[in-house]
Amino acid sequence: MYQFLAVRRDGPVEYLTLNRPDVRNAFNDGVIAELQRWAEAAAADPALRVVVLGGAGTVFSAGADAAWMARMAGYSREENEADARRTTAMLRALNALPVGVIGRIQGAALGGGAGLAAVCDVVVAEAGAIFGFTESKLGIVPAMISPFVLPKIGVSAARELFLTGRRFDAARAHAIGLVHAVVPADALDAAVQDYVREFLSAAPTAVAVAKRLIPQVAGQSPDEVAELTAATIAAQRASAEGQDGLRAFLDKRPPGWLPR
Repeated sequence: MYQFLAVRRDGPVEYLTLNRPDVRNAFNDGVIAELQRWAEAAAADPALRVVVLGGAGTVFSAGADAAWMARMAGYSREENEADARRTTAMLRALNALPVGVIGRIQGAALGGGAGLAAVCDVVVAEAGAIFGFTESKLGIVPAMISPFVLPKIGVSAARELFLTGRRFDAARAHAIGLVHAVVPADALDAAVQDYVREFLSAAPTAVAVAKRLIPQVAGQSPDEVAELTAATIAAQRASAEGQDGLRAFLDKRPPGWLPR
């Protein structure tokens, strides 16, 4: 089904793995097209509740593929823009998934790999992982990933890390908000599974609505979003899952969305 991705399903959880370990899971146009196709199918899957995004081998993703970059060196301005739009569409499709997305980071997440981590809702990294928005070292800029990275790390860290292209460790990634948990390498999968269980304990519609609400509220004043937030909570309280969750709490029973 896929040439560059490995996909494994376990009930409501899908494990999506970049599967080019021989080139450190580097991006090329084929990887981008397959991620786009996968995201479109995932968004339409009502049974999907959690995605774990990882990379095969010792590295999550080292960024852009050297052979792909060699081809791009000969692209015209128009060809470069078309290529960039395809990458942006893929990132937007992943970002908009109405389910929890957990990034499992080992080895390194560089360039577009770090951008892919920024699209995840939760990122768990091994303590030895290295990150970097390294585009400036190649004479380019992290433009396509910037709308997803800046809400995570903020303007100050972006000015340092985008401009210098310097690499940084998992502890720094955690400090600036790119990573949510840093664990020893042998505890990585257990930490990921802890987050899987947390997502599965939350109502699917609540996860989807909260994920959609966050960018609508971010940067706005309470007055500006008063109507939006009131309408959002009212709709969720009146929904089937909202009603079930409240009744389950009062009746001291598990809600209907918990895995049996």
